[in-house]
Amino acid sequence: MTISLAKEVLKIEAEGILAMRERLADGFKQAVSLIMACPSRVIITGIGKSGLIGQKIAATLNSTGTSSFFLHPVEAMHGDLGIVDAGDVILAISNSGETTEVNMLLPTFKKRGNQVIAMTGNIHSSLAQAAQAVLDVGVAREACPLGLAPTASTTATLAMGDALAVALLQLKDFKASDFRKNHPGGSLGERLKTNVARVMITGGQVPAIAGTASLRAAINVLNDKNMGAVLIVSPTRQIIGILTDGDIRRIMVKSPGVFEMPVEEVMTTSPKTITADSLAADALSIMQRHEVTVLPVVDEQRTLIGILHLHDLLGKGEFRLLI
Repeated sequence: MTISLAKEVLKIEAEGILAMRERLADGFKQAVSLIMACPSRVIITGIGKSGLIGQKIAATLNSTGTSSFFLHPVEAMHGDLGIVDAGDVILAISNSGETTEVNMLLPTFKKRGNQVIAMTGNIHSSLAQAAQAVLDVGVAREACPLGLAPTASTTATLAMGDALAVALLQLKDFKASDFRKNHPGGSLGERLKTNVARVMITGGQVPAIAGTASLRAAINVLNDKNMGAVLIVSPTRQIIGILTDGDIRRIMVKSPGVFEMPVEEVMTTSPKTITADSLAADALSIMQRHEVTVLPVVDEQRTLIGILHLHDLLGKGEFRLLI
């Protein structure tokens, strides 16, 4: 009984989407054209279940290259209309097309010169008549046996929003790399599961210098490697200290004539370190806890094998490595 009811619900909702597919016409093309020509954002509005669907459509548009914003119609009537610019395109969602809270905004949108796209199940409604483009999301029946709870109609509306987002994505030549830029959380989460060895800098790129070298030489290495710190090592490459940009500023304030001093006399001893087999997440935790941006990477004997910069975890503007 339960399975058969569920199958019937899915059947009704699938039928609603397929029927809507057959009705796609000039309204969809007009809606896409309006958004493509929009110099600003797509402002989506709706209330109740339509509002919840509108929020999801806004999120999908944002993540696929179309700047959008959800505007609650009631809040709009109490001051939030201030966020709407003349160049914005309005996507108004109402199954009946007669939702009072939504339709009350239409005169204001018209006065401001906004183009309106109606997403409605009633193409003869007040909302549809006021719009410059109409997306027909009507369904023959709801999956709710009472015909009251929005079910098939909200599924159809959501599907239409996806169709709109994907069409815009294609026309804007939106690529996977663009999508990742809008989803750093997912990439970062995966990135921090990797070992430090995968993201650390090694070899000649590591800013390291002997303890007997002068502060002037250390500053040269600091400038050359551009890591914000120089690692001080023993003749056998054991790490014995670190010298940061901040250290040098403080030294110059206290002792202007220190440039020929051995760097080991002014370095910070026993710097925080990490091993190559540690998780990147652990490295980030250490950096946050101790408010540092670099971590020397060492082996069990504290021999220097690399260096990890905060930028290697988070990237410079965008991620260097995307999992």
